[in-house]
Amino acid sequence: MNKEELINQIKQKKSFLCVGLDADINKIPKHLLALEDPIFEFNKQIIDATKDLCVAYKPNIAFYEAYGVKGWQSLQKTIDYIPNDTFTIADAKRGDIGNTSKMYAQAFFETLNFDSITVAPYMGEDSVTPFLEFENKWVILLALTSNKGADDFQFFNSGDEKLFEKVIQKSQEWGNDKNLMFVVGATRPEMFTEIRKIAPNNFLLVPGVGAQGGELSQVCKYGMNKNCGLLINSSRGIIYAGQDENFAEKSRTEASKIQKEMAILLKQYKLI
Repeated sequence: MNKEELINQIKQKKSFLCVGLDADINKIPKHLLALEDPIFEFNKQIIDATKDLCVAYKPNIAFYEAYGVKGWQSLQKTIDYIPNDTFTIADAKRGDIGNTSKMYAQAFFETLNFDSITVAPYMGEDSVTPFLEFENKWVILLALTSNKGADDFQFFNSGDEKLFEKVIQKSQEWGNDKNLMFVVGATRPEMFTEIRKIAPNNFLLVPGVGAQGGELSQVCKYGMNKNCGLLINSSRGIIYAGQDENFAEKSRTEASKIQKEMAILLKQYKLI
């Protein structure tokens, strides 16, 4: 999916919601466990219930790798089931020496046919650029994350810049706003102003709204750009909203609450 198509989806659905498909077999409704592929059935019902309310789905790959071959089969079926007009994110956090990254890119962009993949930048340019060689595919680079351990390295001063600012600045020599996004946690909304000075036109994938304490209105206040430029991820708050046979309806209710707030914000910022 290219940038124009993603922007059009945001305008059409009046949403910039990304639903995280972190399907944990220990948390999904118990009645699904009797089925042949409970993880896929769980994802399928979540997708059916929310596909008109969100513009992206983000499976966290660890939740599928943990179950070996069966997990990968569930992941492939999930990706095949997601509508073609919906952006897909492989939350895999890959990144290794060039020839290894090339194989990771082939696995997620060609074999599984994801639109994008999260990449860890620690090993530098040659670990990232193999992912940028695929047309209409995206790298989502880890920049400023929402976890507690982010303070260990990401705020380290490198000259006049913090390390996460250096990552954003340097990586724009490798890609552009049509194939490069950044992960920026919602729990630090005050940092979005500085990030937008460095990357005014790039999309930002924003975890941490809801369950981790981030506020949507604050993220938009400091992080929204002329094309919206935000994908707000919610996982647990949507997919585990219910535990009975009506779990998908409850997921839709929670996704709808976020989408309605997003529609108001998009109108407020004159984007729709």
